Amino acid sequence: MAPSSRRSSPRSFPRSFPCLAAPLCTAAAAVLTVLVLAGWDPLLDLDARVTAELHRTAVDEPGWTRLNRVLTDWVWDPWTMRAVLVVTVVWLVLRGVRRPALWLSAAAIAGTALQQALKALLDRDRPRWSDPVDSAGFAALPSGHAMTAALTCGLLLWLAQLRGAGRPVRLAVAWVGAVSVTGVGFTRVYLGVHWPTDVVVGWLLGFAVAAAAAALWSGRGPRPPRPERRGPGGSDPW
Repeated sequence: MAPSSRRSSPRSFPRSFPCLAAPLCTAAAAVLTVLVLAGWDPLLDLDARVTAELHRTAVDEPGWTRLNRVLTDWVWDPWTMRAVLVVTVVWLVLRGVRRPALWLSAAAIAGTALQQALKALLDRDRPRWSDPVDSAGFAALPSGHAMTAALTCGLLLWLAQLRGAGRPVRLAVAWVGAVSVTGVGFTRVYLGVHWPTDVVVGWLLGFAVAAAAAALWSGRGPRPPRPERRGPGGSDPW
């Protein structure tokens, strides 16, 4: 029997989930942003209460605050997340898997461009304190830390599924991603440099970009057949 030209199911990211997740996350982020810009009091009051309570704890617990600063500035910093993606892209290229590497790079660049454009456009003020425990520049909405972590972890989970990684690997990526995304969001509010809505909108937009990348990849359609490439590098199955 002739081998099927269709890829096996473990390598195919389920199309329904990213196709639904991308618009749903985008819509939720848009609604939250509109409510913030419109000055909806219940939401802004919740922002203020949560941020003020966490800031009081940060002032009273300097040791815990130092740990949160290390986590947010080094472990879950956007540049750390981008470095993880760069290493992943290099690994893919060295293995001859160039198309997913290019797709990953394009999604990361698009997410960063969207984040910076929205910050400049919305120009939301960060929380202001008489006794700050940390500082941050540029606008608040969306949180760059939260958005970059969500985008990075979403892309890595998609890649693990695309590459047909085993269940233990996919679970490990999912758990590490969940801890990283949740943890970095907490540190940004705890340290008083973001409102909770900044973080939630960042999460939603990061997941939206990752889901859009997965949906667009799965919607490419079958590639036309071509002669098999010979040589030590073999053919690129992607």
